[in-house]
Amino acid sequence: MKAATVAQIKKELSYQSQNELIELCLRLSKFKKENKELLTYLLYESENEAGYIESVKNEIDAQFELINTSSFFYIKKSVRKILRLVKKYIRYSKQKETEVELLLHFCQTLKDMEPSMYKNVSLTNIFNRQIVTIKKTITTLHEDLQYDYTLELEELI
Repeated sequence: MKAATVAQIKKELSYQSQNELIELCLRLSKFKKENKELLTYLLYESENEAGYIESVKNEIDAQFELINTSSFFYIKKSVRKILRLVKKYIRYSKQKETEVELLLHFCQTLKDMEPSMYKNVSLTNIFNRQIVTIKKTITTLHEDLQYDYTLELEELI
């Protein structure tokens, strides 16, 4: 089966009644955990972005505490997993401020982690790539926010 384009789906959804749309959303949420998480964000957490950011930061901290620090292999694996999780939450929000906040927190937590990330090239590269991403995203923000986030970024580096 070939999937329809987004434009085709949008057009077809415009012909559906409200009850049919509700049924489609519920059916969609049953297939993948990510669909359910996205719907949860859109319905409950999109109104309070600051609360959403805070809850994701708490989850990042909790995940970093669970890292097996016996070898850098396990640390790298766990850090990549946490970064995938952060990127997923950023995709849900689609707001650049949220992206910068979460990536700054991720980088700060990675930097403060013991053993030091500077003892491993892969971890340092992950950190540096996220710094580059943060810099690119900051340039798209309003000037006042650019200044504030640039100060935070300089403090982190």
